[in-house]
Amino acid sequence: MASSLLPGLLSSTLPSKTLTRLSLQQFPIRPTSRTQYPSLRVLSIASMAYERELSVAKKAASLASRLCQKVQKALLQSDVQSKSDKSPVTVADYGTQALISFVLQREIPSDSFSLVAEEDSGDLRKEDSKEILKRITELVNDTLSADGTYNLSLSEDDVLAAIDSGKSEGGPHGRHWVLDPIDGTKGFLRGDQYAIALALLDEGKVVLGVLACPNLPSRPIGEPEKNSLQNSVGCLFSASIGGGSVLQLLDGSSPTKVHVSTTENPAEASFFESYEAAHSMRDLSSSIAKKLGVQAPPVRIDSQAKYGALARGDGAIYLRFPHQGYREKIWDHAAGYIVVAEAGGVVSDASGKPLDFSRGRYLDLDTGIIVTNQKLMPLLLNAVREALKEQSQSASTL
Repeated sequence: MASSLLPGLLSSTLPSKTLTRLSLQQFPIRPTSRTQYPSLRVLSIASMAYERELSVAKKAASLASRLCQKVQKALLQSDVQSKSDKSPVTVADYGTQALISFVLQREIPSDSFSLVAEEDSGDLRKEDSKEILKRITELVNDTLSADGTYNLSLSEDDVLAAIDSGKSEGGPHGRHWVLDPIDGTKGFLRGDQYAIALALLDEGKVVLGVLACPNLPSRPIGEPEKNSLQNSVGCLFSASIGGGSVLQLLDGSSPTKVHVSTTENPAEASFFESYEAAHSMRDLSSSIAKKLGVQAPPVRIDSQAKYGALARGDGAIYLRFPHQGYREKIWDHAAGYIVVAEAGGVVSDASGKPLDFSRGRYLDLDTGIIVTNQKLMPLLLNAVREALKEQSQSASTL
């Protein structure tokens, strides 16, 4: 695991109250009497063990949201921005990773700090990236200064070191933060949905997660605006093991508990899938939905914002079936996984097995990922099996 970075900055941190670290083995996750599927509902004392970490994660994600909103606003207001120019999302991506890494290490000092994240600083260290690195550093410092909590300024070397702290491989032992600094980069460039996704693994289990979705409306996806209060945009979902899932607006509104859709009738269910066609096999998803009896057309959304929308009941099903050869990364699902699970949902691979985040930077999956509520999962699994069988038979005749 990587050692804590920025020692000069971290040494001034006031020691926080020491929290008792509870092993997940003390609170085994067992199915309830009403379902055969595993739940993250455990003794509430387990969630208290991560109270400090969850608070810091929410703060870090909120700060990163401000950074991203500033970059996206400038991007969308620019008349000369080329669609092929990815530099704005590059700046926001690296800036978010540096900012969150810094906040985590500043607020929760540890000699064994471990961050599994998408980016590293290799490209930023190249000669032709000096201007981008300068912009990233300025953006991070402007965000920290505006917050007022940290009376300091990061150097370019500090920013590079913070980004590179995300090189951890994760694994089944110890604690590992998991970060996707901007999930949904194409959505970000379009001015559409994206998410800042941060989770914590403890002994291979996801124990908390935060999803900051700066462009997600407060009203349910697909529902027309009814009043000015529903015009708010920007949602922060958070969850800790045994503590449920909570939603609050990024403007600081009071948090409220959320729950997945309780529909038992597939005909009344709507399903989410990736906005980008290249990210999933839409024909397979369509076949599954048809076999299940879903009547509504798919709702297509970028990023893990789908998990947040599902957690509050905007839809009932999420289907993700990547093309052959694609390997899912843990940062693409860890935060969304616990947000949905703690809202009463079920997240599994295509065969019904729970996702395993203990194997390093990648998920070891059976074909795809399916998400729904407890009542619909048996029906969904049957539809998935039938559709996959037909797909296999069709391929064998070619």
